[in-house]
Amino acid sequence: MSKLPPFRSEVSATRRRLLKTSVAAAAALSAPAIVRAQGTPKLRVGFWPVASALPFFAAIEKGYFKEAGLDVEPLKFASAQQVIEAMIAGRCDGSANGTASAALALGEIAQPGLLKIFCTNPTNAKFVLEEFIVAKDSPIKSVAEFKGKRVACGPGVQNVVLAKTMLERAGAGQMSVTELPIGQHVAALAAGQVDGIYTLEPTGTVGRLKGVTRTLEAGVVARYILGDPMAPWHGGSASLTAEFLAKQPDVAKRYMAAYRRGVNLVKQSPQEARPFLKGYTAIEGPLTTEVPMSDYLFYDEFKASDVAYFQQFYNLFSDKGIFSRKVDVSTMLYKG
Repeated sequence: MSKLPPFRSEVSATRRRLLKTSVAAAAALSAPAIVRAQGTPKLRVGFWPVASALPFFAAIEKGYFKEAGLDVEPLKFASAQQVIEAMIAGRCDGSANGTASAALALGEIAQPGLLKIFCTNPTNAKFVLEEFIVAKDSPIKSVAEFKGKRVACGPGVQNVVLAKTMLERAGAGQMSVTELPIGQHVAALAAGQVDGIYTLEPTGTVGRLKGVTRTLEAGVVARYILGDPMAPWHGGSASLTAEFLAKQPDVAKRYMAAYRRGVNLVKQSPQEARPFLKGYTAIEGPLTTEVPMSDYLFYDEFKASDVAYFQQFYNLFSDKGIFSRKVDVSTMLYKG
């Protein structure tokens, strides 16, 4: 029997973990329900420590959720996959922006009807989140020059698939990539352990301001995956579980309204919002003023072209066999 390539094995392992978690969650739901004590409604929201989750951080620190009469508990995870596994297991009621949209789709495949996306953080060459970075003094001048080099990326299926696909489409050929926790990216380049990294902000800003790394190219998914540097890549999404939406629709609406206040603050007064990256991400103090901002799009702001680009992104994972079936992104969007 042929042995699965490392990448396929990794994807299969991810799928098995999600399915195992789904079964456990189903068993838990069959147990007698425990009535929650009356009081302030509580939401447990998972986040990954990247800059695009800023509206969530801002809404917490500005007190928007408390003003809406909500008790929101932010849960930090090392990867988007862990956020989804927690949602499947019933330990988390939703995800903040910055949670990988492909991981959300894998959760939806493992447990159909798991969640609804209510806000995305589209990025491109203007609204920067993702980028290839190299050591400051690296001779590498283009993504194509990574051919034969050591390249790493953040953890999770979405990062691996995108990094490998972009390297190939940029001319570097078929390559393997090493998964590294995002907090180790700058140090790995500084130590010469890798030649380049596909990463997410604020990593590029941290490395640049420390004088350790430089950005080789930003907005790379829009260019190499969607075919247009200015196309919106809906790589991260805020969501709520369908169970929570069904059981507490009014609370969910209040949460989304407060979350929208966080989005509006980031879009309209970014300098006021930026300091809230401190404590949630690796960037602190004066460095917060340098981080590029994502754009944000609520479910009721989606145009047909946004849905089409989002679907194009998901189709990549279906075409490569990462998704066991085609995922219709329109069915995952919250309808209000």
